[in-house]
Amino acid sequence: MLVIAMIVIHDRWMELQQLRYVVAVAETGGFTRAAERCHVVQSALSHQIAKLERELGARLFERTSRRVRLTAAGEAVLPAARQALEAAERARAEVAAALGQIRGRLSIGTISTVTVVDLPSLLGVYRTEHPQVRVSLVTWGSEVLATEVREGALDLAFLGVPPEFVARGVASRTLLRDEHVAVVAPDHPLAGVEAGTPVGLRRLAQEVFVDFPTGTAARDQSDGAFTRAGLRREVACEVTSVDTLAALVRNGLGVATLPAAFVPRLAGVRVLALRDAPVREERLVWSPDRLSPAAAAFLRTLVPDTIAPPPDATPSEPG
Repeated sequence: MLVIAMIVIHDRWMELQQLRYVVAVAETGGFTRAAERCHVVQSALSHQIAKLERELGARLFERTSRRVRLTAAGEAVLPAARQALEAAERARAEVAAALGQIRGRLSIGTISTVTVVDLPSLLGVYRTEHPQVRVSLVTWGSEVLATEVREGALDLAFLGVPPEFVARGVASRTLLRDEHVAVVAPDHPLAGVEAGTPVGLRRLAQEVFVDFPTGTAARDQSDGAFTRAGLRREVACEVTSVDTLAALVRNGLGVATLPAAFVPRLAGVRVLALRDAPVREERLVWSPDRLSPAAAAFLRTLVPDTIAPPPDATPSEPG
């Protein structure tokens, strides 16, 4: 079976290759870089875009000696171009799956503090089993990742969220429920607390904190626990990187709360048990309405009771 590399707009044919060139120019900001990405000479790429512009009756790009940018018409075409390319990629992947092969793309999002899986190892095994799948991985906050999955920019994502967090428009599976612990500098007064003796939130609230930005799921876990206890705390430093957070704590600029399962990865900090600690769930989310064969194969390794295997599906052979 062949996937027809054209779509019809009005009564004219539009080639997918032309759309691929439009997306490349828009994303790279220039015809030369777009041609390099698409592995064609610039004149061929420019010719095809000019041909498409004539068919549409509108300029898609404003070209100057210094920059290339989308026109209003180009801004209107770009989302449809991306959707058409994604649909063609999906069609090729579905045909391959029907023939017992898994191919296409797999886009995964993850928080930086995921602990429930060894993601690099898992992806290494997956790549060995499905060498024709192109895997991409991004790290971001849970609320952004959930949105990206819902909108189709990611196939699935690993989140770290408070139990009350609701990810709308996606399927979800809780993989781990964990409590937070406190981390302090080795020379902090609390570092002398006997191992295993929990520190109360009221005592911890007397300290200055390092935490993630306000409004993120990572921050909500701690904020919620202190609020429920009727306590207020001072957050002096807001960071997006857990490595930066740990470095600030290590150098005495504040204390922090982090998932207990994650803190063994941190060096140079003292870990304290907490009473009435914040709770975090690690969840896997995906869009059941846009599940590609490549994403379904990955999900089957984690939630096999949720995703059924396709008939006669076998690992694809390198080729």
